[in-house]
Amino acid sequence: MRIEPVSMDDSARLVDEVSQALANHTPLSIRGGNSKAFLGRLVHGTPLDTRSHRGVVSYDPTELVITARAGTPLAELNATLDAAGQMLPCEPPSFGTSGEPGSGNATVGGMVAAGLAGPRRPWSGSVRDFVLGCRLISGEAKHLRFGGEVMKNVAGYDVSRLLAGSFGCLGLITEVSLKVLPRPRASHSLALELDASEALRELSAWRRAVLPVSAACHIDGRLHVRLEGGEGSVASAKDRIGGTPLDPRFWDDLRDHRLAFFDDPRPLWRLSLPNASPLVALPGDCLLDWAGAQRWLKSDAPAATLRQIAHAAGGHATCYGVGAGSSSQSGPNHEPFTPLPAPLLRFHRQLKQQLDPHGLFNPGRLYADL
Repeated sequence: MRIEPVSMDDSARLVDEVSQALANHTPLSIRGGNSKAFLGRLVHGTPLDTRSHRGVVSYDPTELVITARAGTPLAELNATLDAAGQMLPCEPPSFGTSGEPGSGNATVGGMVAAGLAGPRRPWSGSVRDFVLGCRLISGEAKHLRFGGEVMKNVAGYDVSRLLAGSFGCLGLITEVSLKVLPRPRASHSLALELDASEALRELSAWRRAVLPVSAACHIDGRLHVRLEGGEGSVASAKDRIGGTPLDPRFWDDLRDHRLAFFDDPRPLWRLSLPNASPLVALPGDCLLDWAGAQRWLKSDAPAATLRQIAHAAGGHATCYGVGAGSSSQSGPNHEPFTPLPAPLLRFHRQLKQQLDPHGLFNPGRLYADL
């Protein structure tokens, strides 16, 4: 399926709608493809749709930088990169309903705002790590530019990267510049019959041996592994690990929550834990991702119980709703994200006050007063 690119600068309309909301003291609910509506608290506000502001602004494969407008479909961006033999290493999800290109509704702005990354994240980095610069409409209806198109150190806050994972609460992203990388020369996926504890021990040994692992997931008594890199290193690692061949589309299905595991009607929780964390008893069915650092859990256990378990292991827990793609957990009394410690919450409030002093953008999406 060929994805035809479309380009349109609709920033004037977006600035005008923010100006009207500011004048009328009307909160705004930012949306792109709405592919992540199930994550976060319910927002009450006038919808502000970014999808008409779309298209790749600039892309020079030799510079490994692409700049795109916020409403650009993520599938379109990926297709542009793939044609040049390049990729977004953080492998962000599109939450498409099938494995076909373009089946997901995710946009570039939503990708940055949510800050979600796929199976390659522990080995390549997060969405934040690849954001070089952005344009943003602030709560004062000013169209601002932050960062640039080169990787460099900056004094003070790097606002572009702070937007990653902000869920639109700091402002309206209109454009983003991203660092990209060449696709690996060789890739091989395999599966081994191992229990979870054996799988973690093997992964630890492969880490010490510097094998070219770029994804590792354990589910249903099997360890699924992806090897990527030079042809020689991948072939050598393949011979050492053994196992049976695995369809590489497994990683797309894992990333976009299309595996059978995610069809379970119980609430879906994401436990983010330190690297190489030991196994802990969890009240429900568990899938280990990111070599164990990310643990997906289907459980009816109380939120307080799950957050206590995650906290004791040095991590935190996030609720992704009830069942696949459901938003029924969102509501005024539901806190999908782990409550912040007082000092960090104070920092969030100060940042919100600087960029969105009137509370226009996605009020309450992250926390009740943000």
